[in-house]
Formats: sequence, C-alpha cells, structure tokens
Amino acid sequence: MRYIDLRSDTVTRPTLAMRAAMAAAEVGDDVYGDDPTVNELEALAAETLGFEAALFVTSGTMGNQLGIMSQTRRGDEIIAGANSHIFMHEVGAAAVLSGVTVRQVDYPNCIPVPAMVEAAIRPDDIHEPPTSLICLENALANGRLVPVETMAEIRRIADEHGLNVHLDGARVFNAAAALGVDVKEITRYADSVSCCLSKGLCAPVGAIFAGRAETVKRARKCRKLLGGGMRQAGILAAAGILALKEMPKRLSEDHANAKRLAELLSQIDGVSIDKDSVEINMVFFKLDRSAELKAALPEKMKQHGILINPEELGEFRFVTNNDVSAKDVEFAAGTFASLL
Repeated sequence: MRYIDLRSDTVTRPTLAMRAAMAAAEVGDDVYGDDPTVNELEALAAETLGFEAALFVTSGTMGNQLGIMSQTRRGDEIIAGANSHIFMHEVGAAAVLSGVTVRQVDYPNCIPVPAMVEAAIRPDDIHEPPTSLICLENALANGRLVPVETMAEIRRIADEHGLNVHLDGARVFNAAAALGVDVKEITRYADSVSCCLSKGLCAPVGAIFAGRAETVKRARKCRKLLGGGMRQAGILAAAGILALKEMPKRLSEDHANAKRLAELLSQIDGVSIDKDSVEINMVFFKLDRSAELKAALPEKMKQHGILINPEELGEFRFVTNNDVSAKDVEFAAGTFASLL
C-alpha cells in the first residue's frame, strides 16, 4: 500500500535516477581517499556551498557536531538558539563529544536577534567560559526563515569578537529557494555548514560538512574518531551528487504544496494556524479537540493511507516532500477534516 507520508521530509525515497546512479557508481575506499564518487561529491558540495572543502558524513547531526568539535576546545561555550536542533535534538552531543557548554538564547519565534547574540558573548573573565562559536540555523526547525540581513549582522558581530559561525543548514536549500537567492548568499556568512542530502533533496543517506580547508581536515579526523570513516561510500555519494545537482530546483513545489495544505487546514473548525509562518515545506498547527481524539488521529489517518506524527508540545506538524503531490495534499486535508 502506498502511504501519503507527512511525518517529515526525511522519509523521501531516492529517485529512480538516484537508484540507477548508485548501481553504476565507481567506488574505492573513502578512508584512503580513493573513492572517486565521494571525491566528486565533496568537490561539488564545496563549490555549490561556496567553501574551500567539504566532507561527506552520515547525517546532519554528525555534520553539526563536527562543526563544534573542529572549532572549539574543551571548556568553551557556544551560543545557540534555545529551540535549535543542536541543543534540543542532538542528545547533548556538544557536551559529550566536545566538552562545551551551550548558552541558550530564547529568540522570538526562534529567529536570531543580533543584539541578543552579542549580549550572550562572554567577557574575558577568569570565572567564565570563553565563547568560541555562534551556531545558527537556516531554515529554522519551526519552518521559518532567517533573513540574509540578520545573518550578515551576526557575521559582523562574530568578526568583531573573533568568533566563528557554524550554520545548521539541514534545510539550507529550502531556505535559499524560499528567499529567492543562491545558497551561497546564505552560507557566505558562516565559517562552516552542515547540509542534509537526505531530507528534501531525497538522497537515501548522508549530509555534507563544508568549511575552510583546515577546518574540514580537522573534521575528517573527528569523523574517524566517531566511527564515521566509510569505505565504498561512492554508492551513497552517487545519490548525493544528483541530490545537489537536480533536487534543489523543485523545492518550490514542496513549499507551494505546504501553503496549499495550510490554507485547507485553516478552513477546518478547531484548527489554529499561522499561515504566514509557512515559509518552506513545514506546516505547524494547533487543534482544539480532546486529548483522546488527538491521540487517536495518527492511527485513524494511517487507516486512510496517510502517515502523520502525534502532537508534540501542543502542535501537529505536517511536512510536504518530493513524494507528496498536490493531489495528495488535497486528499490528506479532506481526510483530516472528515475525521474531525
């Protein structure tokens, strides 16, 4: 049975072209540096994202943690949003792997405020941990965008204080599509970036960590320490190449489907949704119904061929992706309305 899967864009299936490329991929041993397909992907990623070098890694979380490990020392403090993925959803890895603390800044709507970032930078005081890294996201985990002007101002602040900036760019291509800019116009304000290939870009596995050549060299050794050294990884990298070359072109379709889904949901009695907050492919909304009914919705939707996640922190989240058509969106919204 085919399901309409709105749980996340991590559920996308590789395209037929990706499967063919994987089957035909020329491979070597990536730890030795002689897998030609991995090398091609890393060169392409560095050029696409505007950095000196890039590294193929297993996940966006690994990419973020390599960004921290390669640009901090134990005992340092990093600045991150209070609701950022790095702080909320990476199992406390910054503390475990890098020995750093996270200074959480509670931005309004999770959108960074340059003055709040600057205020969070520690003074040169023997009693306080040194700030070494500012961590940003774009697009944000709540589906919103960070204006390029905001990133530029935080870059200026970082330079004034001698700090590096790491960008969690899990959906940075979504951000670029929604902002109408080349992805380099976002990444140019960071010293490093982690970019998922396995979300909206449809690759089956993997992410890219990119940055200065020396930073990526350190990150490569940290990747090995984490058990991330891969062998004939070109089979996976082949899909990543197509993810970077082809899939960003169609992300606006997912965004349009998300806006349509938000419009349809807003017409349902009991649904509370801020349609202006739907800037990429993620739709968040609240539902004024009993806890019992809300808890039963994922199973009821599944019986109609639609997969959704349970309510979390008082909200539902539906995510459009390459495997969800405009027709699917109409059907899903109609089914949801009928179940209520």
